[in-house]
Order: sequence, then C-alpha cells, then structure tokens
Amino acid sequence: MDQEERLTAVDNIVTQFNTYEDFLDSQITSVDLYYLEDEGLARQLVELGYRGTGEVVKREDFEARKAAIEIARLAERTQKKTLTSAGKDLQDNFLKTLAVREEDNHNGKVSTVIFIRDKNSHGQEVSGYIDYAHRLKIEDFEVYFSGKRRLLPKPTDMSFYNWDSHIAVWNSTPNYQVIADNLEGLLFKYKRDRKILNVDPKVPPGDNSTRIPIQTDLYIQAVIFDHISRRKT
Repeated sequence: MDQEERLTAVDNIVTQFNTYEDFLDSQITSVDLYYLEDEGLARQLVELGYRGTGEVVKREDFEARKAAIEIARLAERTQKKTLTSAGKDLQDNFLKTLAVREEDNHNGKVSTVIFIRDKNSHGQEVSGYIDYAHRLKIEDFEVYFSGKRRLLPKPTDMSFYNWDSHIAVWNSTPNYQVIADNLEGLLFKYKRDRKILNVDPKVPPGDNSTRIPIQTDLYIQAVIFDHISRRKT
C-alpha cells in the first residue's frame, strides 16, 4: 500500500470512529476476549499489530488525522460564515458583482477596488475609491448585501471627494499605496506585487488589472477594478 492509499485508509477509519479506543475495540473479536480475558490487553495487542481484523493504525497517526480533519471542517465552516453575501437574493448588478468577488478578496486571490459616485444622505454628491478587501476585514457587509444600507465611499477610504464642499482625502491601505501627486493622475500601487493600478478611464488600468463599468440602479456611477497578483505568497 503506497502513502496515498494509506492516508485514505486512515482517513476512512478516523471518520468512522470517534476515538482511538473505539477503533481498537472494533478490531477485537469475541475469541480474543475469551482467551485474553482482559479488554485492555486486547487493545494493546491490536495497537501493536498482534491482533486485529484490519489495518494497523498507530495512536499518534489516528489523533493527528482526527485533529487535521476537524481543523479543516472548522475552517470550511468559518469561511462559509464570513461570506456575508451567501444566501442573499441580490437583484442589482452592483451587489451581484461584489458577491462573486467576496471570497476571492477574503483569501487574497483577487484585489478589487470599487469606484462609486452618488449622493450621500445629505444630498451631497460624493465619489471615491474603496479597497474592497480592506473594508471586508473591518466592516460587516451584511448590511449592504441585505439592502439595509448602501455602500458609499468614506473619508477613511483610499480616496474620497465631496463635490459640494470640495473636500478631497487620500489614504493608503494595508493593500494599496496611494500616489496622488502624479502627472498621470491618481494611481494606486498594490503592495504585494508593486504593480500600478491606473484608474483613468482613458488609459489601460495596468498589468494584471481590469476595469469593469457596472450598470446599476443604486448609483450614478460604479466601476470595478480587479487586480490579480502574480507574486507567490
């Protein structure tokens, strides 16, 4: 039996029995108990490979695989919990676009920058660029996917501009460095691979990046920029 087959066999045993003792007991026959007259001794002989009707599995192997399977199960459950878009009946293209990118932004496969232009609760027109992955980490998006609130740029985002008060703010994030004083206009440098994201619609967005205008009823204008890092992590 090769290594892969052995691991599969151990996994089958681990998922079948709650404890190592349960597994040992399954290998003990009534004949073993009749002659040995000691369940503990019978378990020891099975563990050592002298008795038993099936695969010999060491205690440390059983417990290690049991722990690994439980960790994987908890990680999968946690990942499902973090997807705040899951199970939502999303009607608008903008929210659908964010939903399909939520998991990849959580795990770092994709870095999405969101541009939004619309009016705030005071009727003032605002616009800005949002680091989606960063906002996902510091904010609960359930309120946006459920329609309780609208996602809007904040003065703490990568960029924020109030067209009525003419207040302009730029902030670097854990993922992007903002380059505001540039002849080419506003640029964002992705910190992981140091690639430049150019948000000017008249020029290409940059290496490994795409620009996608979104048709939406929620905002005056919405654009999605996706960047895929080629750097190994």
